[in-house]
Formats: sequence, structure tokens, C-alpha cells
Amino acid sequence: MTVTYKFHFLESKETLEYLIDTSDASNGTTRSNTPAEWTRLGNCQCSNCPLSKEEHVRCPAAVDMQRVVEEFSQKPGKGTVKVEVETPERTYVKTTGIEEGLRSLMGFIMANSTCPILSKNKPMAFTHLPFSSQSEFIIRAVGTYLMRQYYRKQSGESPDWNLNGLIELNQELRLVNQALWQRVHSASSDDSNLKALLSFFTMSSSVGYSLEAQLAKIRHAFMEDTDLGHFEG
Repeated sequence: MTVTYKFHFLESKETLEYLIDTSDASNGTTRSNTPAEWTRLGNCQCSNCPLSKEEHVRCPAAVDMQRVVEEFSQKPGKGTVKVEVETPERTYVKTTGIEEGLRSLMGFIMANSTCPILSKNKPMAFTHLPFSSQSEFIIRAVGTYLMRQYYRKQSGESPDWNLNGLIELNQELRLVNQALWQRVHSASSDDSNLKALLSFFTMSSSVGYSLEAQLAKIRHAFMEDTDLGHFEG
């Protein structure tokens, strides 16, 4: 599956376009032809990174997002863009702040990365929903995890219906997020990249820290007769 993100900057009339291939990240256009120094594995390496600097020169996630980070590094955190996201099934269009559009793109790139830890979120890339709200993010994160447990059960493995593994995974992801933020900070002269990453990290960290509370907020939509027209997603 290929997905295209187009950022139309309303004030400057500039357009930035990126293609992401979920079957092979190297086919996308979010990478640079010349890997930057900040993408070296040893630069702000995640404390839980399973890769060795002797065998892997570059951080896979940093390489995957290098072009995006560099092209947005001169963009301010505030500003309005029209973002078009083209998928094989449909096209999403939203006029929004740079931060929200970039958050959506970076989250997608990270879920599609070949990083051994981030790649555990591959199902989230497969079911990518641009501009997700907090509730939508929780529903997708929990839903894709439970689907995996169903397939594990079918394969004769022990499923985890209590979501313990999901919480543990997101605690791992928190360490990755912290290190990636440090990397991007060293490569960005303005704050759009940093604000987008912080926004995404805040959303994703809720799975590890307040999952029960997040699930409680949306319980009414699944367990009670309710007018879903008033459901705040």
C-alpha cells in the first residue's frame, strides 16, 4: 500500500509531498539521498535499542524521516496548511495547523519504520487514519492489538486479552520517543518538528500510562445504548 501526504502552505503557496510505501519503506520519498550525521545510530541512541553500532551505522527511524525533518526544520510551529492524504481507498483533506498535519505524517512514518521496536506498530500503519483524535487512536491501538491476540490464539499461542503486552510495548516506545525527540532537536532550527513529535508522543504515551482511564472515557460508545452522533471521537 502506498500513501501520499501533500502539504499545501496557504501563505507561501509552497507544496511539500511525500510518498510512503507500507510494503517497503525504502521505496518512499521521506528519506534523503545523503544520510545526515544526526541519523547515525550512536547519536542519541535509544536506551533500549537492540541494534549494535558495529553492525548498524544508521538509526532506521531517523533515516526514514530525515527528508521530512530537514524540510520542516525551517517551518514555524504555528501556521496553517491544507493537508491531502491519498490512500488506495480514499483521500483525506483537512485545513489545519502545521503541527497536526506533521504529527500525522511522522506517526505514520514511525509505525512503518524498520526499527525493531517501532515495527511492532506495523498494524497501525496498515490501518492508518490521518488526523486521529485521542479516542480514535486508543480504539485503533487496542483493536489492532486484540486482533493480533486472536491470531495468536488461532496459531496455538497464548493470547493476552488483558492488554498487558500493549502497555509494556508502549513503555518501550516511550524510550524510543524520547531519544528520537533528542535527535530531531539537534537537526531542527525551528519548532514545527519538535511540536509535532511532542504532540504525537503525548497521544501515544496515554496507552502506557492511562490506558484504563482512556478506555473508560469511550466505554459508553460500546456498552450502552447511545446516540453516536454525539460521540466525541
